[in-house]
Amino acid sequence: MEEEQEEKMTGKEKLKAALNHEEAPVLFDLGGLNTTGMHCIVMEKLREFYGLEKKPVTIIEPSQMLGHMDADLADCLGVETELVWGSRNCYGFKGEDQYKEWRTPWGQVVLVPEEFRTTVDAKGDTLIYACGDLDYPAAGRMPRGGVYFDNEDRAPAYDEDNYDINDNLEEFQVFAEGEIDWLKKQVGQLRDASHVITCFGPGTTGGGTCLADHSMIAGPMLREPKGIRRLEDFYMATAADPEIIQEIFEKETEIGIQNLKKMHDAIGDSIDVLHICGTDLGTQKSLFYSKSTIQEVWAPYWKKINDWVHENTGWKTFKHCCGSIAPIIDVLIDSGFDILNPVQWTADNMDRNMLKENFGSRLVFWGGGVDTQHLLPEGTPEQVYGQARECLRIFSKNGGYVFNTIHNIVPGVPVENVDALARAVRDHNRG
Repeated sequence: MEEEQEEKMTGKEKLKAALNHEEAPVLFDLGGLNTTGMHCIVMEKLREFYGLEKKPVTIIEPSQMLGHMDADLADCLGVETELVWGSRNCYGFKGEDQYKEWRTPWGQVVLVPEEFRTTVDAKGDTLIYACGDLDYPAAGRMPRGGVYFDNEDRAPAYDEDNYDINDNLEEFQVFAEGEIDWLKKQVGQLRDASHVITCFGPGTTGGGTCLADHSMIAGPMLREPKGIRRLEDFYMATAADPEIIQEIFEKETEIGIQNLKKMHDAIGDSIDVLHICGTDLGTQKSLFYSKSTIQEVWAPYWKKINDWVHENTGWKTFKHCCGSIAPIIDVLIDSGFDILNPVQWTADNMDRNMLKENFGSRLVFWGGGVDTQHLLPEGTPEQVYGQARECLRIFSKNGGYVFNTIHNIVPGVPVENVDALARAVRDHNRG
């Protein structure tokens, strides 16, 4: 009977059950967002493992080199999410449907946007450029032997006596019609109406709502960033000049809500889950900031954004936040977020049973399916399967759970271990 239920339920129905905190088959997401995806190295090997057509992986997020989850691979895994992404990516160049081949430093041929441009320096590091403009210093660096791009510090040190707030708002713009047209085009091409449609929100496309996502502070999408752009300067300013950070967030939120309105006017409720904000507030051991700082500096703006979404759309809001964050989960709930990712129960003070008992009835956990730092790359398929089944047992009790890993699947993970995750979800849903 439970197997029949699994076969009858669509991805959207599984998400609805999770949001309503009803026990039901669990939705499996992999590649639905830029924190739930897979590095192109693993994706290519996984395609070969399943005997799929050999073709270059399409890069949809160049900083982390995340690959697009094509329909044939999604079907093999049992993934029922589809992604709608912004026309511009974290380096400010278009990531629409014009792609070219690029040979990575490790020799893999992938598809990248036309404006993706790199050079190699004397050390053998690969450099990438904001807006594909080679006339300015590189925005990102992939060290020799590396597999990701790290942001470069290009802005001068923060000078509080000569500061212009507009320098920290340069990337936050009201969407042009081309951005909206691209979203409409993608929605029109969705392959399965029964799948859960996820969307990179304005926080990941320079349209507002990111509220100091660490990957965005440096201004990687700008040719020549200015303002408070170094992480250490931003931390210090948050402590010493919180009113400046609040002013940035106030103006960013105004722009973000304008863009959310433009998005909804164009595509309505055709998407299900919107990634609002990816600001990490926790380390492996504790919080980056005090709980009171997060409540005072961030929470009022999160609430404005979430309130607008819930009052005007049918979307559910998704918050990514790594690390040991148990003390502020109630703040995220009170701020109106529907979904928390990646559920890093491997961090200090983040026991799985405690998280489920204390917060599981008020929030959907999206992630937490396996230890991606140690077990997934180093364990056997049997160990991975066992841990995934245990996580499913804990987090899916009384609903409120979507299965995904603790953050993205990285190079070095055996494809047999990824397959073990898919088997764990299938077997859990069969009862």
